Amino acid sequence: MKMPMWKKLFMSVLLVCSMLAFTGCGEDAAQGERKEGDYQKIKLVMSVNGTNIATDTKVAMKFAELMEKESGGNITIDVFPNDQLAGGNASKGIEMIADGAVDLAAYAAGVMAVMDEHLLIATIPWTFNNYQEAREIIDTTGGEYYKKILAQQGMTFLASAHNGFRQITNGKHPVLVPEDVAGLKIRVPGGEVYFKFWRAFGADPVAMSWSEAFTAIQQGTIDGQENGFSVTNSAKVNEIQQYMTVWNYTYENYLFVANTKIFESLEPKTQELIRAKAKEACEWGRDLVENDEENLKEKFQQGGMEVITLTPEQLKPFQDKVQGVRQELMEKYGDEACKAFRMK
Repeated sequence: MKMPMWKKLFMSVLLVCSMLAFTGCGEDAAQGERKEGDYQKIKLVMSVNGTNIATDTKVAMKFAELMEKESGGNITIDVFPNDQLAGGNASKGIEMIADGAVDLAAYAAGVMAVMDEHLLIATIPWTFNNYQEAREIIDTTGGEYYKKILAQQGMTFLASAHNGFRQITNGKHPVLVPEDVAGLKIRVPGGEVYFKFWRAFGADPVAMSWSEAFTAIQQGTIDGQENGFSVTNSAKVNEIQQYMTVWNYTYENYLFVANTKIFESLEPKTQELIRAKAKEACEWGRDLVENDEENLKEKFQQGGMEVITLTPEQLKPFQDKVQGVRQELMEKYGDEACKAFRMK
């Protein structure tokens, strides 16, 4: 099968980078032997999907900063946001990390599910009650499940950061009861969880690249979107949508991964540092998301957006409406996935 042009280009880039890294090691030897205890000198490439100010990009930049500092400048990571290396195409970006055209990546679990739909398990509506519960489960049994699934795709799971609980924004009317969702054209990232959820309310879910959503809202191609506060803010959707309903209907997270072959080719000490600093950066990112939500809510309201937070009583009719969808998805993904995320 003929190799796509983009893949030829990036395999060439990877070869050049490898040659440069080898040359750098030669220079170290010429200047004096590497000191005992020093980290290997290497430059890694990391691809993320979000904008320059999105959470995944911020966390990736924090990760790069921690790695460079802890390694004494020996390990540097070049972070490329907006899926620059894949021409803005997230699916292509995921293919690149799987193939080793990039070393490291961070993508939302829902986007990574193009490889294996089981990665959607935690996005089943109302799986987590709060952020602390999400942290605890993902850092234990849930993380082990991600690790297993990603290993089958040639990726090493490093850590997880919040994308956030997802809300709904639209430009037509407030969403207070299930009937208010009917007929709305809502941008979704793709995946059956999202399609089944929105169709249960009579909405029209539209799978669309996130880079296209802002323009689609402006042009009236879609009525709204469903993302957390941080993504809604970083993409400035709050400036073009009038209504937001806070209902925490599903939790989304970013999976920080490495290409397994590349990762295992690194020195054990380097592998250990990557794992530690990826986790540290993701913890920093989790705190950032949680602490920012109230501030962003106030910002949206001051900017003219009507932000409605549903009470438990208001929320129940929505949850009842999709109970059948929850059961169907849990049965499909199986006992192992459900036990890992403590779903009943």
